[in-house]
Amino acid sequence: MWASIIAVAGTLLGSITAYFLQQRGTERAALRRDRLAAVSALTVALTDHRRAMWAREELRLSGADTTVYEAARRESHTTRSAITAPLTTLSILAPALARAARDAVDASYGLRGADSAKALETAREVAIAACERLIREASKTF
Repeated sequence: MWASIIAVAGTLLGSITAYFLQQRGTERAALRRDRLAAVSALTVALTDHRRAMWAREELRLSGADTTVYEAARRESHTTRSAITAPLTTLSILAPALARAARDAVDASYGLRGADSAKALETAREVAIAACERLIREASKTF
């Protein structure tokens, strides 16, 4: 009889342990998926903003028509706003990446007010490199 009780108890404990391990694995997979989605969303938003800022600043430096420049300026404001949500999400879900993410965002903002085409190109390269660093850090973290 004791052997039967021990066998049943062992089976139950094994089932409970397997259930909890499976739940933990599922939660980890979901968190990893959410972190990857946040990194992807942020890098897309940064790329869009960098492109918009490049166009805007190029127009400003070339002395383009005010109407054309203002349209580019409005677009850059829209792309800048699109950075906020994925940056916040990533900072919460992967705090280890918050510094690299903030650096990439700041580098993208750094295209504003370039005093020459060369300075604009340099700021663009810095922003691209910062975004690539974020991706490298994310690949190490995940």
